[in-house]
Amino acid sequence: MPSIKKAIIPAAGFGTRHLPITKAVPKEMLPILDKPAIDYVVEECIQSGISEICVVVSRGKQTIVDYLDVRPDLEAALIKAEKKESVKLLNPFKDRARFYFVRQSEMTGTAKAVELCREFIGKDDFAVLFPDDVMLSGGKPVTAQLIQAYEATGSTVVGVQRIPEKEARKYGVMIPFETKGRYTRIKGFMEKPTIDKLPSDLTSLGRFVLTNDIFDYIDLTPAVKGEVYLPSAIDLMAKRRSVYAYEFEGRRFDMGGVDGFLEANIAFALQDVRLGKKIKDQIEG
Repeated sequence: MPSIKKAIIPAAGFGTRHLPITKAVPKEMLPILDKPAIDYVVEECIQSGISEICVVVSRGKQTIVDYLDVRPDLEAALIKAEKKESVKLLNPFKDRARFYFVRQSEMTGTAKAVELCREFIGKDDFAVLFPDDVMLSGGKPVTAQLIQAYEATGSTVVGVQRIPEKEARKYGVMIPFETKGRYTRIKGFMEKPTIDKLPSDLTSLGRFVLTNDIFDYIDLTPAVKGEVYLPSAIDLMAKRRSVYAYEFEGRRFDMGGVDGFLEANIAFALQDVRLGKKIKDQIEG
């Protein structure tokens, strides 16, 4: 089975939970320390062996394109000024990945964002990483863990963790069939269930490795209020073929909200060699 070399990053959402800043700055460009959130997601792709990345953007997201693009004029100026370290910071992904961009002109759902990349994906299986979810992993990157699970099962894999019921109901939750270690074959995927209908505490947290036939299931998935959701397409797939949830190792931060944004900055600062001790001392007073 060929390894996963392509990924999609859907980054077209409005970011309303971060208003008013997201009126002018895409939520994916909000900083964790000195890098935007999307930088960490791209780095996770590359460290997981992915070399081609398609980013889905929308109106007002040009800064994402600019950030992931090279700046030969500025690079030349930095080289002339003998600022070699700044050149490395300027183009951290140069020669490490190829980027492609598609525009989602209408908010028609996460599945439709993935579908826009159909030509880019071709016949390959692929990863999807939602940039609202930033991962801090001391070992193997989360996407690399899911790729390993995909290689073991030959199936679509949803990255999950066990979350308390009151929080789990805010996300997509797995309907389990059978569990062996970190693997759970699922019957379906329930999006934001009420707490009395919660099928498990296995919660989807923004990382997927998808077999190519997901596009067929997207085509079959009905729209809800004009939007087609990726979890709904995966739910349909799970009713017809094997789909697995995999409990990954790592800490996930919800960058879609202010609290998760702040938690991510503190956590990354604490493990930063330059800032860790100073931040810890400040927190402890």
